[in-house]
Amino acid sequence: GQSGAVIVHLSIMLKTQPQNRITCNQLLPSTVYYTMWIVKYTSTLIKTMISFRFMAANDLMMELQKDSIKLDEESERKVVAMLLNLLEDKNGEVQNLAVKCLGPLVGKVKECQVETMVDTLCSNMVSNKEQLRDISSMGLKTVIAELPPSSTGLSLTVNVCRKITSQLIGALGMQDDVSIQLEALDILSDMLSTALVSIHQSILTSLLAQLMSPRMAVRKRSIIALGHLVPSCSPTLFTHLTSHLMGELSRGPPTASVRTYIQCLATVSRRGGHRIGEHLQKIVPMVVKFCNVEDDELREFCFQAFEAFVSRCPKEMSPHIQAIIKLCLKYIIYDPNYNYDADDDEDDSMDTEDRENEDQESDDEYSDDDDMSWKVRRSSVKCLEAIISSRRDLLVELYGSVSPTLVSRFKEREENVKTDIFSAYVALLRQTRHPHGPTLDTGAKEENSSHLHSQVPMIVKALHRQLKEKSMRCRQGCFNLLTEMANVLPGQLGEHIPALIPGIIYSLTDKSTSSNMKIDALAFLNVLLSSHKPEIFQPHISVILPPVIQCVEDPFYKITSEALQVTQQIVKLMRPLDKPVSFDAKPYIKNVFACTSKRLRAADIDQEVKERAIFCMGHILSHFGDQLGGDLQPTLQIFLERLKNEITRLVTVKTLTLVASSPLKIDLRPILTEGIPMLGSFLRKNQRALKLNTTTALNVMVTNYSDSFKPPLIESILSEVPALIQDRDMHISQVAITLITCMAKVCPSSLSKIGGTILPEVLNLVHSPLLQGGALNSILEFFQVLVATKTTNMGYGDLLKGLRGPFYDFKSTDSMSVHKQSYYSVAKCVAALSMACPKEASGVVTNLIQEVKNPKSSEPVRILSLLCLGEIGRFMNFEGQKELKGVIMEAFGSPNEEVKSAAYFALGNICVGNLREYLPFMLKEIGSQPKRQYLLLHSLKEMISALSADSLKLHVENIWALLFKHCECAEEGTRNIVAECLGKLTLVSPSEFLPRLKKQLSSGSPLSRSTVVTAVKFTIVDHPMPIDSLLKGCIGDFLKTLQDPDLNVRRVALVMFNSAAHNKPSLIRGLLTSLLPHLYKETQIRKDLVREVEMGPFKHTVDDGLDVRKAAFECMYTLLDSCLDCLDIFEFLNHVEEGLKDHYDIKMLTFIMLARLSKLCPAAVVQRLDRLVEPLKATCTTKVKAGSVKQEFEKQEELRRSAMRAVAALLSISEVEKSPAMAEFANQIRSNAEMATIFESLQGDPLTGAVESMDTS
Repeated sequence: GQSGAVIVHLSIMLKTQPQNRITCNQLLPSTVYYTMWIVKYTSTLIKTMISFRFMAANDLMMELQKDSIKLDEESERKVVAMLLNLLEDKNGEVQNLAVKCLGPLVGKVKECQVETMVDTLCSNMVSNKEQLRDISSMGLKTVIAELPPSSTGLSLTVNVCRKITSQLIGALGMQDDVSIQLEALDILSDMLSTALVSIHQSILTSLLAQLMSPRMAVRKRSIIALGHLVPSCSPTLFTHLTSHLMGELSRGPPTASVRTYIQCLATVSRRGGHRIGEHLQKIVPMVVKFCNVEDDELREFCFQAFEAFVSRCPKEMSPHIQAIIKLCLKYIIYDPNYNYDADDDEDDSMDTEDRENEDQESDDEYSDDDDMSWKVRRSSVKCLEAIISSRRDLLVELYGSVSPTLVSRFKEREENVKTDIFSAYVALLRQTRHPHGPTLDTGAKEENSSHLHSQVPMIVKALHRQLKEKSMRCRQGCFNLLTEMANVLPGQLGEHIPALIPGIIYSLTDKSTSSNMKIDALAFLNVLLSSHKPEIFQPHISVILPPVIQCVEDPFYKITSEALQVTQQIVKLMRPLDKPVSFDAKPYIKNVFACTSKRLRAADIDQEVKERAIFCMGHILSHFGDQLGGDLQPTLQIFLERLKNEITRLVTVKTLTLVASSPLKIDLRPILTEGIPMLGSFLRKNQRALKLNTTTALNVMVTNYSDSFKPPLIESILSEVPALIQDRDMHISQVAITLITCMAKVCPSSLSKIGGTILPEVLNLVHSPLLQGGALNSILEFFQVLVATKTTNMGYGDLLKGLRGPFYDFKSTDSMSVHKQSYYSVAKCVAALSMACPKEASGVVTNLIQEVKNPKSSEPVRILSLLCLGEIGRFMNFEGQKELKGVIMEAFGSPNEEVKSAAYFALGNICVGNLREYLPFMLKEIGSQPKRQYLLLHSLKEMISALSADSLKLHVENIWALLFKHCECAEEGTRNIVAECLGKLTLVSPSEFLPRLKKQLSSGSPLSRSTVVTAVKFTIVDHPMPIDSLLKGCIGDFLKTLQDPDLNVRRVALVMFNSAAHNKPSLIRGLLTSLLPHLYKETQIRKDLVREVEMGPFKHTVDDGLDVRKAAFECMYTLLDSCLDCLDIFEFLNHVEEGLKDHYDIKMLTFIMLARLSKLCPAAVVQRLDRLVEPLKATCTTKVKAGSVKQEFEKQEELRRSAMRAVAALLSISEVEKSPAMAEFANQIRSNAEMATIFESLQGDPLTGAVESMDTS
């Protein structure tokens, strides 16, 4: 005892008294000795004071948690024995510490000692002492949690679990003590949930026996344990379990047993998911039969089972779905103890005070504890919600049968049930909006929303009364539903606003209303205001505004923030700036300004409120600044102060942009002198959003307040602009160039600064390979404005020299050392300058022709000159340039491909400017120059693309006839150009040319058919066109070529199908039932298309069907985004599964598809997981042969990375690791250093979190 006390004191000294550490270290030479001493003397301490025992156990726990501790066999035995004895200590804290020590000890002692621990703990479990049973139960759970996963291959886990299982099964047989049975079932659940055991048969037998226990608690715990067993048990065992449950149910046992078995089926379905699918054909009729038994609790369990079946196995439940909907609709109105007719006859007034006593009476009268019917109603509603969420294909039918019934039940008396009814209806609305909304085509959206629109009056009428209820939970449900409906039907609730406003006002003004209630009401009001026309709300402003202002003054910041947003919408409605209105807003301006100003001036408020107050005040100034009088300038001064604050400066910049762009011409001049330099300084801040918004604000201010911009102010801005014009951020560059363009127009004094420091940066940007789109257009406008000012050193010739100089100074003969995009950018800039200076341009054109003609000109100069001629020729008639045709035709013969490309570009665009002369010449050359035909057809394509439909109409017949002569050309490249031209010509006159293309389908030539199908692809664009209605009627005929005997025709048909699915899904949605079998057929490997080619001593395998399969899989990927609701996802997965075993290119596609499917349809993917894991595992573990070339290693590495991305996407599904195959594969990845490295490197990859995108257009 004394020795033990010494050790304890030593340990305390080591921890708490630094000055004594030297002495302690002399006594205890090392941590290992210290540990040994603790082990040696702790057993003695057990017999001494409680505090000593506690401290000793605590020290031991601290030592066991260290990795450095090593125990010999004798020490292990003593420590284990001592800790097991401590479990019987009279002090609870000592017992708890002993339990905590057991966990880390598991990994530090031999297997025999762990078995000793387990034996003792299991024996204690059946002890007569309740406290010992409880602490031993905790100890067993601690030991189980620390056992290594069974997949690591260690025998420890299996042996220990076998020992625990045998003893627990014995404990379950102790019918006289329920608490022991319950603890044993809990521990079994823990063991099974951590997938530590493979001894399932004995556990299953024992658990099934417990389902017949007379004790409800035992039956429930047994069901929970079975739920943990299901995910990891073998298929044979799962079949045995379901067969047993079905067998018991078919005997028609007593009602209590039926409840248990149906509850168990529901749990098995929820935990086992798809595995129960194959048994549902037998199970569902049994459960339907039990719904008719007069037992409310049994009915509740039946509907819970249906809900689990529908959620987990939607496809297998399809044959039964109508019967289940019918049952749900029958029991959702099942309320035998209440008469709703009296309520229906009541007056719908908003006199809530009169209703208070009545509500109290109602609550007293109907709170019958024995009434279980509400549980039946609730479970049937939840089942309906599961059907709605999983069967979007039934939407039309659901609106026909389910929606009216749900609406009629908004009057439900039980609050829990009513909340679930609202939740189910919100699910229906979300399905109408579609979870993958943006990609769904407009036609399908309108069709779905039309069903809802017809029921809106009925919904609003039902909710009108619910909004008067005292129950805040009920009203919150109403507002959630209404908000969702307003989002689904934006702007279509106008006629119902008068019915909704009283409920909103009541929730905002009622003294008992909670904060969340007010926030929900304000959020709904905000959605309504922002989605409806001003004239709808203007009559109600006097009613709406006072409670909203009251909310702005609420002490809770979230309510204030939401109310300020609503106030902002009201301000916009009272005086819209885009049209004149007769509404008089003067009576309300003072109050709105006062409440917002109070929040604007406050310094000690939440950041969100600050920002909302600034932006709301910006709207007030923008819409009513001319009516604020003396309040305007003080408010602007506050904005100036907020501009100086780093936290509020961004929102203030946005607000000033709003005020400056107001058509009311608000006088900002008093703050510009101080504000502009401040804004200029923001341009150098390292905050992109701030720079972007500041540049936009300055642009607006320069445009509207140019007279206030004195030279010092201009200098403060222009000195910061050069740093913004960089190709690393094209958007900021675009906005900055727009700003200097604006300054060049309205502030002539800025021109010298622009020419000195900014112009060189703009010229550098022109030569950037990244320049295109909006940034390029802003530069074109800048040059035109600049040249029009006729400033010295910035005239037409000077700018031309600056643009073309690098190409003339270039020494290399390689034309593509300067990026291709730079040539096109410079050519567009030259054309823009020439358009602004037509007189000087004619001389430049002559010079350009000579540059092309001159044999001494370098390749870059010739290419640039041809491109410039093309761009200028688009708007200038080159009628006087007689030698131009010959010069271009000569360029067609150049050995340099880039010169040829520039030549056809030039000819096509020059033709745009002079159709009368150049089109006949071009058509003649196409017919007479077979060697140059491909280039000339490119010129024709350039011309057709650039011309409007009206310009083409006179010449379209001649062009069409010529193109059809070449649609059977053997060269695929030529046919593709012909097809593109035909497609673009068809858009000129769809009614005339689409039938001609359709007629050509019957041509005997497969080359002709492939050209026609490709032409149709070019008529399908991503915006509405006149051809759409005609195309919808005949696209099915073109898609019949998916069955064409020619392989290439089928390939181009798949490409056209893909284009339609990507750009206009509405064209093919109705045809998918007939098209998908042909699409899926093309995903299969055809052995007759695989051949061997001898290459010297080697044989090389060539798969002629690979391109067709790639086209088919690309089309499948596109359908995932645009037509997911029209696909049988399980059939789809069958083909994805086959693709995972295909060629390298197909595997790469299917890995991306699998990752996408993991996000879109996780439940379906989980059902097929066992079949998907094997090909993924094969890809990740395949090694390239040692003698392979570098490219093979790189391909395999990329394949593995792509497969790992798919695995990462699968692992993001919450239930995936319940699959034994997936859990094993995940452990294999973690334990293999090479695979683990790849997997970890992908964790930061944005493509892993957000599914990879694939351009299949």
